[in-house]
Amino acid sequence: MEAHHRYESVFNHFDLDKDGNISPSELQEFVRAMGGEMSLAEAVGVVETSDEDGDGLLGLEEFARLVEGGEEKEKMEGLTEAFRMYQMEDTGCITPKSLKRMLSRLGDKRRIDECKAMISAFDLNGDGVLDFHEFKHMMS
Repeated sequence: MEAHHRYESVFNHFDLDKDGNISPSELQEFVRAMGGEMSLAEAVGVVETSDEDGDGLLGLEEFARLVEGGEEKEKMEGLTEAFRMYQMEDTGCITPKSLKRMLSRLGDKRRIDECKAMISAFDLNGDGVLDFHEFKHMMS
């Protein structure tokens, strides 16, 4: 396995006892430093589910996968929230009208035909609206 050098300095910083692993209490400290709260019991649970070699600790690779998974989850939550803002009255899709309305709120005045053109560029199934999958593709 290739080390995730991007997380190595963070890992080393929170490996308080310098044993090359992150324990549940060290993970708890990491979450606290990131502005979150996690009980020791929750930290034990997270370590158990992320611990691939069964030693009860997180090595660098396990820690990196845990952090990357959290970043991916945050990104997906942000996309979901943005999609909700742009969709039309809980229809589950973004219509030219709902896109025009949201862009207008953001100070970007567009004609309805411009909104239709914007949607058609990412409308994979040709139904004239964007579902979440198409919106995610547009935002990537």
